[in-house]
Amino acid sequence: MSLPAGISISDDDYPELEAVAAIQRGLHGYNQEMGGPYDREPVTVLARDENEVVKGGLLGLTYWNWLFIDWLWLSREMRGKGLGTELLGRAEALARARGCTDAYTDTFSFQAPHFWERNGWQEAGRLDGMPPGHSRIWYRKKL
Repeated sequence: MSLPAGISISDDDYPELEAVAAIQRGLHGYNQEMGGPYDREPVTVLARDENEVVKGGLLGLTYWNWLFIDWLWLSREMRGKGLGTELLGRAEALARARGCTDAYTDTFSFQAPHFWERNGWQEAGRLDGMPPGHSRIWYRKKL
């Protein structure tokens, strides 16, 4: 394969921030050309104890009328107490208020996939063997 004139390809374990930003800007620009403006807004819902220590939280984005949940975590002592459902419900309500009609996330089979199903989410895709002995699972929900 021959490269376009003046172009070189290199591996870079520690790319400069400007190189990363150029890739992100380029892809975001193309995505918006094809899909329309993102109107991306962060979603952050935190659970703190009486000392303001974060014991759990949810991080995501809303864009293109979708809620994307990137991270949902609870400290070990907070699991099984309904806190995850509360965080998720608040994020879904915030997304609805922003006009979102759908939501998606991904998780691993060792990260309580039944939690998502109990909260009305449906499996939308799966990669078995990622990581070995487990699966990566995508979920979606109509808001």
